Amino acid sequence: MKTTIQYSWILLLILGFTSCVGKKKFTKLLSDKEMQNLALEETMAQLKECQEKNATYQDQVRSKDSQIQKSDVSLQTSENRIKDLEEQLRIARKNNDNLLDRMSDLSLVSKTGAESIQKSLESINQQNKYIQELTANIRTKDSVNLMLVMNLKRSLNDVNDEDIEIDVRGAVVMISISDKMLFRSGSARIGSNAGNVLGKVAKIVKDHKDLQIVVEGHTDNKPISNSCMDDNWDLSAKRAVAVVRSLQENHGVSPSRMSASGRSSYVPKATNDTSAGRSINRRTEIILTPKLDEYFQLLEPPVQN
Repeated sequence: MKTTIQYSWILLLILGFTSCVGKKKFTKLLSDKEMQNLALEETMAQLKECQEKNATYQDQVRSKDSQIQKSDVSLQTSENRIKDLEEQLRIARKNNDNLLDRMSDLSLVSKTGAESIQKSLESINQQNKYIQELTANIRTKDSVNLMLVMNLKRSLNDVNDEDIEIDVRGAVVMISISDKMLFRSGSARIGSNAGNVLGKVAKIVKDHKDLQIVVEGHTDNKPISNSCMDDNWDLSAKRAVAVVRSLQENHGVSPSRMSASGRSSYVPKATNDTSAGRSINRRTEIILTPKLDEYFQLLEPPVQN
């Protein structure tokens, strides 16, 4: 009987030990499963981040393609303008030669006719001079804009390319600065990091006193309403004014050369359907343009007598 009891105790100990080992394995399996779930969640988060970055890169590629197309159109327009002017010059020279041939024997031309021909020749010469000057001015302006862009890019080469963009659009130079370089979210107060960028832009524009400066504020399409801002119109306008005021008060740019305007969300550069696209649309654009009165005077033909 005593032996039977001893065997029973031994059997119970063996069963208890086996049960403990099973619980440990079960606990370890649960722990491994939790680790796998955490790894899966981390992988899914990384995948989402990669997808958002990919959307951002796609928007940037589309934006760059659009800029290249606009530059190509602007260049083609300038080239066509030059070709038209050269063709006018060729025709004028041909007419001039014809008139000279007709005047070769003035003895056959009346005094009144000779005077009329002389006036025609003088008019043609004036047109020739105007066409040549206009062609030279167009080429000079393109060269000045290109030099201005190069100087700006050289001055701002330490700024992230994603935060600032400089290019030529038609007759103007466009500087586009992301909102995070200048402002805090929903605010129109210039941040401490903006002084470096605006100071470098101011140094360049002060060296080109013949340029007018237009500052435009742009937002995304997310509505805003707080104690300081009524809506995106209000925010974009106040940001443009803040940049103009900073250029004047902190960097010495003449206020008579500047103007500010808010464009709200109605001139987007990218889609507003993604966070990356909305980030691109929140920007301030500084537009450098020739003085319009001088530009229009350049396009006026000479006065005919």
